[in-house]
Amino acid sequence: MKLAFQNELALLALAGGLPATVVAVAYAWQYGPTPELRIIFSALLVAVWIAAALALRRRLSFPLQSLANLIEAVRFGDYALRGRRAQRNDVLGEVVKEINALGSALQEQRLASMEAGALVETVLEELDTAVFAFDTDRRLKLVNRAGAELMGRSADSLLGQDARQLGVHELLDRSDHTVISYAFPARSGRFEVRQRSFRESGIPHTLIIVSDLSRTLRDEERRAWQRLIRVIGHEINNSLTPIKSLAGTLRQMLSRQATVPAGEDGDLTSGLALIGDRAESLSKFVGTYSQLARLPPPSKQPVPLRSMLQRLTSLETFKGAALDAPYDVTVAVDAVQLEQAVINLLKNAVEAMDGTRGAVRVMLTRTREAAVIEVQDEGPGVANTDNLFVPFFTTKPGGSGVGLTLSRQIVEGHGGTLSLENRQDRSGCIARVTLPLEKNG
Repeated sequence: MKLAFQNELALLALAGGLPATVVAVAYAWQYGPTPELRIIFSALLVAVWIAAALALRRRLSFPLQSLANLIEAVRFGDYALRGRRAQRNDVLGEVVKEINALGSALQEQRLASMEAGALVETVLEELDTAVFAFDTDRRLKLVNRAGAELMGRSADSLLGQDARQLGVHELLDRSDHTVISYAFPARSGRFEVRQRSFRESGIPHTLIIVSDLSRTLRDEERRAWQRLIRVIGHEINNSLTPIKSLAGTLRQMLSRQATVPAGEDGDLTSGLALIGDRAESLSKFVGTYSQLARLPPPSKQPVPLRSMLQRLTSLETFKGAALDAPYDVTVAVDAVQLEQAVINLLKNAVEAMDGTRGAVRVMLTRTREAAVIEVQDEGPGVANTDNLFVPFFTTKPGGSGVGLTLSRQIVEGHGGTLSLENRQDRSGCIARVTLPLEKNG
């Protein structure tokens, strides 16, 4: 059986001192004055010999044990422990010094790694792009705030779930870069999906990055409509202005003419009046659509939403609307624009109730990051919600097709969202406005 290193040191020390001890004991026995002194002197020599060997064993093994403790602390991540006797021109001191330097370097690296990890985590949480990471078993290992919102659940409840359970397994089977229409639990629309691979602790993972293109596409669509409306409005107004002016001039000239055959005077006058009236109506019609092209940026001020909704629901037009707002929420918005958006939604809800028995209900709630206004009606609902926000599209006789489009433009100008969906509990629709809260609110 192999001896421990410290025991080998003790044996080597004993072996090294054995010749001198034997000579000293022999000398004591040969020249000792009495037998008693010879025995005492020999015992002292042997005791000193053994004590010196043990002292040497301890003197060498204790620093080595300290070094072992330092290295063990480094191995377990305790980089704050430092060894003494870190000095130059000393072999043992040089070893201690290097181990201390290694601990300091590893401590700095860990601190830098933790700071970098915290930075990456913060950036991921603040991204509007959803990020999902799956392991080889297709179980979710990482999700950021945007991804959790897209799934309509908290991040903690999502981690460890299988991709099929989450309903996103199709994303893992697609190519590394694609644009698709997809229905997530909390949101549907057009999304750009990118896929990347990475390794963590040597295990391959798949990173799914989902960017919502719906608002970007709507912004481009809205700008296209605005350009179209400006061009059409300009051309129509250029034509209507001389038509109205000429019709008015001809009516005045006709009133001064005395040679008009009997019976034709009234026909000509009414015809010119009709031309002027239709030109005026068409001019107002174009002016209505021009709101989409002339909406200014919102001038935001803190606005108590409950007070605003109480004022709107008390208007005679919306007198039957009930307000459910247990507590107030203050949001930085353009009060004039937001009131116009809510009025449009209330007007749609009240008109949807025409000829039916039911109620219009306005609800104000708050989440951790947003204020939510819901306008609920009990009408027949909407058969096709795909084109509701397309300019000029309307399901109401005599409607202009501007109200919902303008309302969504106002809400999205405040960084919020507007959605319209049929109710699940009964017939009717829910118009939902989500407005972001201030970070310090």
